[in-house]
Amino acid sequence: MDIRNIHLVYFSATFTTRKILREIARVMGGNVIEHDITCDRPSAKVMVDGEHDVLVAGAPVYAGRVPRQAAEALRAFSGNGGPAVIACVYGNRDYDDALAELQDIVDRQGFKTVAAGAFIARHCIFNDVAADRPDTDDMRKIDNFATECARLLASTPDVSALPEPTVKGNRPYKESKALPLFPSADAELCDGCQTCARQCPAGAIPEESPCQTDGDKCISCGRCTVICPRHARAFRGMPYEQIVDKFVKANAVRREPETFFPAPVNGPTA
Repeated sequence: MDIRNIHLVYFSATFTTRKILREIARVMGGNVIEHDITCDRPSAKVMVDGEHDVLVAGAPVYAGRVPRQAAEALRAFSGNGGPAVIACVYGNRDYDDALAELQDIVDRQGFKTVAAGAFIARHCIFNDVAADRPDTDDMRKIDNFATECARLLASTPDVSALPEPTVKGNRPYKESKALPLFPSADAELCDGCQTCARQCPAGAIPEESPCQTDGDKCISCGRCTVICPRHARAFRGMPYEQIVDKFVKANAVRREPETFFPAPVNGPTA
């Protein structure tokens, strides 16, 4: 298969999933058509069914699952048996069932998953976990993964003949139970610019009162903490302080990327 168009689709609240997915697309080569589904959901169906088109889709891992908003947005993309490369990005704890769930989502939309990867980035709540990742070694492994994806597709005239990779994960998926930790704003620093409210993927911050956070809507993605121009928003407070040290210690051991290819292909596994 000759790759000409890459439909790059990602949910990336803190921009690390975007960084990793863009690198995969860059190394694979081709004309990149980018779809950022973090805040903007497609208003109509997007068909990715050209003879030379590939879907490259990615999402972060929240409580071991694909974020609900990402799953819903991905259902706007439809294929016709064309290839998909998928990736999940997690904060060095575990990706649990997220990669399996992501594979099922794109397969149900008419794509054929040909490769999958789980990569590590800074934790979106506990920023001291995997603080400097993806680092140089991570990026090298990401490049190796993308190179193998491109080689696999270039050597495969009929994608439908490829067996799907067997990824790590359980079906049915684990129940998603997010930590009840939500970012709050320092009223002395907040200047009411509403940047956080406009860019919140869950609509959890009211524009008329940007210092507030609706805990029923918040998905603890950390978007507001990284985009606030005044650095007014952060995870803080007693519930956070009670768990942060324990969580950081429990997840201090470095995890490595894992990649999955069809069985006959001896692609990189780390």
